[in-house]
Amino acid sequence: MTDSTKALDYVEAHLDDSLDRLFALMRVPSVSTDPAYAEQCQRAASLLSDELTGLGFAARVAQTPGHPMVVAHHDGPADGNAPHILFYGHYDVQPVDPIALWRRDPFDPVIETRGDGAKQIVGRGASDDKGQLRTFVEACRAWKETAGALPCKVTILFEGEEESGSKSLEPFLHANAEELKADFALICDTLMWDTETPGLTIGLRGMAAGEVTIRAASRDLHSGLYGGAARNPIQLLCSILGEMKDADGRVTLAGFYDGVPELDPVVRGSWDALGFDAGAFLGDIGLSVPAGERGHDVLEQIWSRPTAEVNGIWGGYTGEGFKTVIPAEAHAKVSFRLTGAQDPARVWASFEEHVRSRLPADCSVAFTGRGPGSPAVSVSSDSPPLEATQAALDAEWGKAALIGCGGGIPVVTSISKILGMDTVLVGFALTDDNIHSPNEKYDLKSFHKGIRSWVRILAKIGEMAKMPA
Repeated sequence: MTDSTKALDYVEAHLDDSLDRLFALMRVPSVSTDPAYAEQCQRAASLLSDELTGLGFAARVAQTPGHPMVVAHHDGPADGNAPHILFYGHYDVQPVDPIALWRRDPFDPVIETRGDGAKQIVGRGASDDKGQLRTFVEACRAWKETAGALPCKVTILFEGEEESGSKSLEPFLHANAEELKADFALICDTLMWDTETPGLTIGLRGMAAGEVTIRAASRDLHSGLYGGAARNPIQLLCSILGEMKDADGRVTLAGFYDGVPELDPVVRGSWDALGFDAGAFLGDIGLSVPAGERGHDVLEQIWSRPTAEVNGIWGGYTGEGFKTVIPAEAHAKVSFRLTGAQDPARVWASFEEHVRSRLPADCSVAFTGRGPGSPAVSVSSDSPPLEATQAALDAEWGKAALIGCGGGIPVVTSISKILGMDTVLVGFALTDDNIHSPNEKYDLKSFHKGIRSWVRILAKIGEMAKMPA
């Protein structure tokens, strides 16, 4: 058994030093979307690379057409029998606008005490993702300072464009696939279930999305002269979109549910134990009646079931006053959240067929703006890496929750597609961390126990047998 006692003691004795290093990184305004901060992104990458080099990693700043990556490697135990992990994080941050809503300089981090006595780290990047990635780096430091080595082989990849579209990520993964391949990946850029329960995210929904335009008459028409005789494309589009779901909330597209799995009973039991309050969840947004598939509760609907949504619809005259026209065109933006083995291309093709099959002979349709989409990502509840991580979190927190995520994290899909690796997602952020908003914060407890959690996770991974090639 790998003894983590000394490393955990080190974390306790050096928490202030860990905070100093976090604050130094947060003071670098590494806003990736604004070219004016390009030098600051380079500075943040260099700071991290230099620090990892000082910890015994073979680290470098890898340039890309955009902002640089930080890549670092550290060997595991001498016997080479421990797994090899890839840890991913991102050092770039969101812009700070609107600056007037911040209580202080966003790049001058500070610890504030809330009314309930809890302390929180406040500043841009506190939670997303500088505070999160530093929990892992500080855990590596604790192991190096107390044991002289890490319990397993570690590769680190820190990205600098996550907040601006990750344009360089997939080309970089392709170009450096052999160097970056490991037994599995670990990411700390997700949420806890609550302040006492860290989350292990085992499902991310995929996406297929695009625009549809229906055209009827050759021009906009006077509704008094043509009303009743001429087809109204807005009404037609609304009717076609309305038929995407039946009265029970089930999507009617042909083959839509192909590849959608039933919920794992182990996961179902874990979710039941969370005490989720569907009434409060909907009540917070002024609703009370669940609108998804009948027979599936709210938590299932947002974490493990696919969706069909109309995200925007327009046509005709929408300005001030009134203009009595029958428009020539109507438009909508449509998206599908996907689960299991649903194929984004097949789902979108089924949507196109749904529209075309309902189109009158004298109307036409165009589909635009569709990207390649992304499949859902799932981690088996009984995978050895997940079980090891859960055991470590249980030891530190008393419990950990297997949770889903209604959205997607593109890097997880990229790692799976390009590197052929599963990812374990561990989160210590909270829903009230003001991520992407003014006064972003990260609870000091999340930072402190996050470091301790990674110390334990590395120990548990070190006890695993090396995974077969």
